[in-house]
Formats: sequence, structure tokens, C-alpha cells
Amino acid sequence: MAEKMNHIERTMASLAGEPIDRMLVYPLAMGVLRRLVPGYDGKLSYKDWSENPKLFAQAFIEGQKYFDFDLAIGLMDLSVGAADFGAKVRMDDQNTPFVTDAAWDTVEGYETLEVPDITKGRSGVLIEGTQIFCGALKDEAVCTGFLEGPLLTLTQCAHAEKVFMDMNTSPSAIHKALKVITDYNCDMVTAMNKNRLSAGLAWDLLWGNYACLGDKEYGEFEGNDKYLGRVIKATNDSGQAYIVHNCSDLPHLQTQTNTFHPVVNSMAWYPLIAGSPSPTDVIKQGYADKCLIAGVIETQGFIRWSKEKMEKTTMNLIQEVKTAMCERGLKSTYAISSGCEIPPTFTTKMENIGAVVEMTKKYGQIPC
Repeated sequence: MAEKMNHIERTMASLAGEPIDRMLVYPLAMGVLRRLVPGYDGKLSYKDWSENPKLFAQAFIEGQKYFDFDLAIGLMDLSVGAADFGAKVRMDDQNTPFVTDAAWDTVEGYETLEVPDITKGRSGVLIEGTQIFCGALKDEAVCTGFLEGPLLTLTQCAHAEKVFMDMNTSPSAIHKALKVITDYNCDMVTAMNKNRLSAGLAWDLLWGNYACLGDKEYGEFEGNDKYLGRVIKATNDSGQAYIVHNCSDLPHLQTQTNTFHPVVNSMAWYPLIAGSPSPTDVIKQGYADKCLIAGVIETQGFIRWSKEKMEKTTMNLIQEVKTAMCERGLKSTYAISSGCEIPPTFTTKMENIGAVVEMTKKYGQIPC
């Protein structure tokens, strides 16, 4: 076990599989952190936060001060790209935005898609806001941006059910749209790190899961060199580390970890779904040998559970991870986190976020 480390030292050692003083901790607190922005009495609306780059950035800056995370990952939400491609998005004061009306409703819509101006809309807010908070926190914690993968952006634009049906009836149209969206993704990659402040980019690859698409289908419509391969190359070429986030129940771990080589794989676990991989499964199957694994506390627990239950859940996860890692001979490569974003609603219990951090600081050592 290493001597006391700061956040950046701990993160870099964990990514390299080296000894650490304790496991990394970063519950995926993003939109909920807007409650900490000064001057709003904890009531800053989601719309105002997500449409103002300074407010967006300030939430992550204040969150770092308040909770003392090891990482800062700048997720806004999954409708950013879709909105700028023309989808209608509903914005509630508290909750995650969602698409109500697709950007198009005919096959021709896929074929006439054009890359939007990324300096405008919420894409522009995300770019500028990420630069602000990464610059402010660069000497304190490892900071990264967050984007939706090509297929996820497409399904947000045109609704998942329609896209999956059109894969069978109009695959060439789907491919035309994916090419344009990948162009947009690559433009966003370059812009996100124009000042070399973002250490990495997390990509949400939700549809890389066996509940929705098999290996063949996923390989055709995202997991190949034309789409995912291009955004990974753009990410690496820009000097940002490639990170995967996938909160689905049955993720394509083989493809997403062994084929595309992320430095971090952030995932969830659904114990009531047969085959959903637990932390023990993931570690025993060798995925933590290849990259840092992050997860898997249930996100609704941050609303529903008492602080005592969150503390116990975190301690149980830490013990499970320790046991599996020691059996595997690993010294680090796991971050205690939630399985997906902590709900941005005002009913989320901030003390539960703090409990995860404090329990990991107290019990997260790995003395094998």
C-alpha cells in the first residue's frame, strides 16, 4: 500500500495498476451539483444550468470543494447532440431532459442530416463549460469531458425503437446518418480539448449491450472503425484518454474493453437480471487487468436510502472489490462509483454522496 496520495497521484497510479493509498472514489454526481452554485439557494433550474457555460462549470468546481472527489467528469445529459440536430427536448426544473419530438420522422431525414454549428446550442455550452471547470481544477483532480457515442446520439435524435426498426428496413440511410454524427463527434472532440485542459473524454455507449443488440448488429452500427473507431482515434489524437460509460444491464464487455481499449470502463450492475456482471464477475474475468473499472452503486439509493444504508452499501462494495482484486493479484484499477448518473432532482440526498466518499476514504485501502 502506498503512502498518502493526492487526487491526481492516486488516479494516475490506479490507471497504471500501481499500489495506491486507497481506491478512487467518484459517485457520478453531475447535474445534481448545480444545487451548490452560490446565489441560487440550491434551486438553480436544470435549464438555466445547462444553457450557461459558467453555471455549468461552476457546479463542478463547487462539487469538488464540497465533496473532495478524486475525479471530475463533465456530463450534461444525453440529449445535447440530439437537440442541436433538431430534436425537441423537454426541460424540467429538476429532472434530466428528454426528447419529446424526433428531429425527423421519415427515412429521408437520416439521409439529409448535416453537422450543426458546435459553437452554438448546448454543444457550445458543453465545450466552453468543460474548458472552464477543467482549467479551474487542473491542479486538483483529473478532469474529463463527456459525450454521447454515435449510435446513442442517433437514437436520441430519432427515438430508439424507430432506429432499431430502420436498421432492418433502411440500413443504408442509418449509415449515412451515423457518418454525419461521427463527423459531429470528432468536431466535438477537437473543440473539447482545444486548450489541452481535458485529460480524457468519457463516451456513453449505451447500446453496446446484449439486451438490445448482438455483437453483429452492434459491430455494424457503432462498434467498427468507421464510427466508434474514428471517435476513439480522434480522442487519443487530441491528447485525451478514451473512457467508456455504459449503464446498461448486459454490456458488451469483450468488445468495449478488449477490442477498443479504454483506460476506464464505467458500468452498472443489475442483480435481478440474469447475466448482469457484478464487480466480482468483472474482476475475475480479467477486465480490471486491462483498464480501471468504475461502479456500481444503485443510483436510486441516493434518493431513497438513509445515510446509514448508503454507508453500509459502500462498505459492502469496497469489501467485495478488495476480495476479488486480492484474489486476482491486483493493486488498484477500481473506482467506487455509482452505476449511472446520480439523479439531478432536488430530492437527491447530498449526504448520501458524501457518505460514499467518506466510506471510501476510511475503508478503501487494499492491503492484500
